[in-house]
Order: sequence, then C-alpha cells, then structure tokens
Amino acid sequence: MGVGAWRPERVVTNEEVCQHIDSTDEWIRQRTGIEARGWADAGTSVVDMAVHAGAEALAAAGVEPSRVGAVIVATVSHPYQTPAAATQVADRLGATPAAAWDVSAGCAAFCHAVAQAADLVRGGTSEHVLVVGVDKLSDFTDLSDRSTAFLFADGAGAVVVGPSDTPGIGPTVWGSDGSQWDVIRNRTSWLEHRDAVAEAVAWPALQQEGQKVFRWAVFAMAPLAQQAIDAAGITAGDLAAFIPHQANMRIIDKLASQVGLPEHVAIARDIRTTGNTSAASVPLAMHRMLAEGQAPSGGLALLIGFGAGLSYAAQVVVLP
Repeated sequence: MGVGAWRPERVVTNEEVCQHIDSTDEWIRQRTGIEARGWADAGTSVVDMAVHAGAEALAAAGVEPSRVGAVIVATVSHPYQTPAAATQVADRLGATPAAAWDVSAGCAAFCHAVAQAADLVRGGTSEHVLVVGVDKLSDFTDLSDRSTAFLFADGAGAVVVGPSDTPGIGPTVWGSDGSQWDVIRNRTSWLEHRDAVAEAVAWPALQQEGQKVFRWAVFAMAPLAQQAIDAAGITAGDLAAFIPHQANMRIIDKLASQVGLPEHVAIARDIRTTGNTSAASVPLAMHRMLAEGQAPSGGLALLIGFGAGLSYAAQVVVLP
C-alpha cells in the first residue's frame, strides 16, 4: 500500500574503499557493478534508519500508526540479540501495542517478512502490517578484507501490507540450504567474545565465499524465480519489474537472462550506487524504481531475496 526509504548522506566511493585494500575502482566495477555505496554515521542506528523508512511508507499508504497490527523488521545488523529492533520501531512510530519482531534471514529476510505480513492480513490477525528491511553493514564490515570490504552498505526500505479486494501479493516460494550455512556468516560468535578474557578475538565482521555464493545465486535462484511466477498464475511477460536482492550486478543480469524476462520488464540495478544493503536492498530498489518512474504503480513486480543461511524467498507483488 505504500513504500518508504532511508539512504545515508555519506557516499563512499570505490577509491575510498581501496585505501584499505589492494584493489581498484575498475576491478570493483567489473566484478560487482558497484560504483559507490552509502554508510551511515556512527550516531545513526538500525532503529533510526527503520523509523525514517517506516514513517514514509505509512504516510504513502495513508495509514495511521495506530492502525498497524504488527511491525516486522528484517535485519542482521541490529547490535542487540534481544530485544528485537521492531519493538523500538513500533514505539517510536506510535504503533504500540502492535506485535513486533525481527526476522533474521540475511539478504532474503525482507521477502520472508512480506510473506509473513501477507499471511497475517489474509488470516485476519492484523489489518495492516509494517515491514521494514534495514541493515547497517558498515558496523560489521572488515575494511581490510579484500573479498567483502567493497560490497556492504547501509540503508532501510519499508512497505505497508494491508487488505485488498483482489490479491496483491502472490504465493511465496522459499526455503533454505543449511548445509552451506558457513558460506556467508559472522566470522566469530558472541560466545567467543565472552570467553576472550586474556586474548583478543576478531570482531564478528561478515565474511563470505564469493565464488560459491555467485554460483549458488545464479543457478539455484533462476528456477525459484520461475516458481514464484508460476505460483502467482502469471507469465514473465505480465511483469512490469524484476526486483532481486542487490548482491552483484553480474548475478542480477544472469538471473534476468535465465528467467527469460522480456525487454519491457524493468530490472532493478540499485546496487550501482547503493551497494549491498542486505535486507534493505529489495525495498530500497523498489522505492527508487517507483520514484524515478522506472516501474509503474499498480504494475506486477517479481521480488527475490537470497543470502546467508543459505536462505531464499520470492513472490510476485502489485507495486504500491
């Protein structure tokens, strides 16, 4: 029913990232398509970012916070294991006593949260649900790690899911492959920090095995995208937009090719100037496409998220 976004003011170029790693702007562009990314300042929290995006989404939907029955925040970078960021977001937006919880499914978390929201509305548990995808990955990035330092960024995107006379969110196709849990993960656990009394333990920055992730994303996600299209009862030609997780430009282009999208389908490439914002990437890309007229309000969009876990989810939605 509405979409909102928050992007950092600080733009970090490839040249700035390369001050910490042995790489070049050209190499980063060729391998990922990323030209720049946004990093939030130290005083801006995951909750702050989520509140800004959530407020814009509610205003766009014309829904008062008091009418929100649930707030779901998709994130992996809220620095408290408990309580959930969603409880603070609900309070600061004035949505209390809405139910509130976080979803930790990496870069697929936003699509997981949309699925939960749709079922809550269909089942009558909540009339309106606020879904926020937000991550501040600059807090968990090792600037000296040549394989990840240029990838991660900060941002927040939000949508409001509510009642409709006709289906506006198709069936979600999702799953996981826990046999590859260690392909994208924090390098250390909180228990290791607890036990590190006399010796230093590395900060649990994010790490990933890039080639494994690339192959998995390209070859496993294309069939998933087709399943989501089939489950919605449409064809690829009915789509107005394709909004995948913004992990890598080459992955995006490969997926679009393998799914066989017609030329008229607009493809989100927000990663070029935004970087990989994990759970925030799909709603941020959606917001930009609508704001810049790349995709029409009321058009059908295929969303797909994939990442740590390895987790994945996809659904077709009507754009707000």
